[in-house]
Amino acid sequence: MNWIILIIAGLFEVAFAFCLGKARSATGHETYMWYTAFLITLGISIGLLVRATQSLPIGTAYAVWTGIGAVGTVLVGILVFKEPATFFRLLCLTTLIASIIGLKSVSA
Repeated sequence: MNWIILIIAGLFEVAFAFCLGKARSATGHETYMWYTAFLITLGISIGLLVRATQSLPIGTAYAVWTGIGAVGTVLVGILVFKEPATFFRLLCLTTLIASIIGLKSVSA
């Protein structure tokens, strides 16, 4: 169950990075809406991470959380913000995913 909580925490990390990207291009009151959403998703993400680390090793949990956030944020950048999807960028993303799976598989 704590692995599921950790995955959800990582997805909320992607959400707060998305909010930062949207806030960057927003104007007026819309900017405040995105920054508010950022703070809310940040709080949820950290809260779920804290909950997951009550029974998971902190080093593994933190690495998986940041890995999910990094992979998800890169994918959001490519799919939503039209960032380049170069061969080497995708290769690095693939090795990061493999590392996250590896950490999960060798952890108790």
